[in-house]
Formats: sequence, structure tokens, C-alpha cells
Amino acid sequence: MFNDIGPLELVTLIVLAVLVFGPDKLPKVIQDVTRTIRKIREFSESAKNDIREELGPEFKDFEFEDLNPKTFIRKQLDNEDLGLKEIRNGFDLKKEMAEVTDAVHSRDSDTSSSSASGSSGGRIDMTKKPEIPDQDDRPPFDADAT
Repeated sequence: MFNDIGPLELVTLIVLAVLVFGPDKLPKVIQDVTRTIRKIREFSESAKNDIREELGPEFKDFEFEDLNPKTFIRKQLDNEDLGLKEIRNGFDLKKEMAEVTDAVHSRDSDTSSSSASGSSGGRIDMTKKPEIPDQDDRPPFDADAT
């Protein structure tokens, strides 16, 4: 219930409670608070049991925590009937990435030479200045582009 309260915050709450209620009334207040929490829990459990009885025997293993979407999805993904664990275990991301990297780095020289002239190994040398075409060379003409 108080999992996220640190020790300093707990001491601050205790000191504040002693200052507000006083040392002589504090035990009575603590008893009242615990009794109220106990009654709320009992009411909640009886309501859950009434709902389970109304749903019938086919929902005897129904848990109200399953209504939380995160819990529901986690429970469905961990289900053995779907076989998702085998799929998840069979998928090795590092292996797949290594295969993709190898495929990218070992391209055919035919495709790289046609796409990038003057490059070595399919890579473009960015430090090398582009060659200036001769005066007699005409740029390629594309009739569809004009």
C-alpha cells in the first residue's frame, strides 16, 4: 500500500500526525483508521464474491485483476496454447541484424558500379572531388522530363 513512501517521508507523516492529533488521541485515531480500512476490505471482498456467484460456475476462476488491460495482455501473451513463447525464443534479433548487415555490405559489384561510377566496393568516396565533365560531353537528355 505504501511501497513508494521513503523513510524520510514516513517520519514526516508520523511527526505531522503527532502534531495534529496529539500523543494522547493518536492511538484512538489509528484504531479508527485501521477499523475503517478493514471494513472497506470486507465490503470489497463480499461484493467480489457476490459478483462471482451471479456470474455462475463457468466464471469460478475469474479474477478482477484480469480486467486491468496490462494484466490481461500479459496473461494472454504468456498463454502456452498460442505458442508465442516458441516464436519469441526462435527469433534471434542479433542474428537477424547480422544477416542484414552482411547482405548490405556484400552487394554485387554489378549493381554498385552501375549506380555509383568511380566508387570502390559500393561505397562513395566523399573526400574525392567530383570529376568535371569535358566541354564536348553533353548531359543525358530525357525526352519525358521536358
